Amino acid sequence: MNIQDQVIAIIAEQAMLDPSDVTMDSTLEDLGIDSMGVVESIFAIEETFDISVPFNANNPTASEFDISSVASIVSGIKRLKAEQA
Repeated sequence: MNIQDQVIAIIAEQAMLDPSDVTMDSTLEDLGIDSMGVVESIFAIEETFDISVPFNANNPTASEFDISSVASIVSGIKRLKAEQA
């Protein structure tokens, strides 16, 4: 399973949706994920990909990690994995 598919699976689980309902253009808000769900998604992503996500739950807009859409989350994970390599 590639990064994109894994991220979609994690987000779909948080949103209690079928992965087919999650697109790269979806925002977490569109999918009904609240701030707690965002934090849980970030934790799940960190565990799944063995990375540390620079995300501040108290001030998400100040984070270096863009969670504005599924696509931005996928590209952020790819960047973090590349930096780790």
